[in-house]
Amino acid sequence: MNPRISDWRGKRVWLMGASSGIGEALARKLAAAGADVALSARRAERMAALAQGMPNALVLPCDATDAAALDAARERIVASWGGVDLAVYLAGDYVPMRAWEFERQAAERMIAVNLTGAMAFAAALTPLLLKQERGQIAFVSSVAGYRGLPKALVYGPTKAALINFAETLWLDLAPRGIGVRLINPGFVATQLTAQNDFAMPALLTPDDAAAEILRGFATDAFEIHFPKRFTRLLKVLRLLPYRLYFPLIRRFTGA
Repeated sequence: MNPRISDWRGKRVWLMGASSGIGEALARKLAAAGADVALSARRAERMAALAQGMPNALVLPCDATDAAALDAARERIVASWGGVDLAVYLAGDYVPMRAWEFERQAAERMIAVNLTGAMAFAAALTPLLLKQERGQIAFVSSVAGYRGLPKALVYGPTKAALINFAETLWLDLAPRGIGVRLINPGFVATQLTAQNDFAMPALLTPDDAAAEILRGFATDAFEIHFPKRFTRLLKVLRLLPYRLYFPLIRRFTGA
């Protein structure tokens, strides 16, 4: 389904959302494996510190929601490297929210970062990938996008839409030699999930998540999901009719 990547030496990788969490951990692992890494996020100081000790690293501060800034970052990558082998969209925002807690500003921010930013990232990269006639683009979504879940009133729909977007993008680009990957993690211990006030099953560290992602790239899979002991259960639940799904989710979550 996608070209496998197991040898990262000399690979040119652009990470959008690289200043913390999974993005930071993935940047460290890629650099250690020999990849040239371009780091993008809003926090320039964090990325500059991260780039220390990474040969050929590029620090390209930009906001994921700023299409013009994404285009400028792409042009700097092309000027420095001549192209890109893999681009990964890791930027994300999360605010736990129930129907009676709806906050419009927080909702609009999640939609902008989680969905429209990913689309802008794809729009910035697709012409370059098609010109190269090779390369891959990957999106970090979430198992929260599989079906409706309590406290994911806005976050869940943004991730569901991102899943659909990645699927459709694969249908368009795979026949033209471009790889498209969808990454659906379960719970990962980050600043965002620290907001949760419930026990998170099968919780992973960012380093664990980054290792799972690299293992996924070594396969040809479209979807990279982990940890399997958790994600496989959710995949079964998504097949259930609503009459069964709703009571089971309420029972499991206490909602």
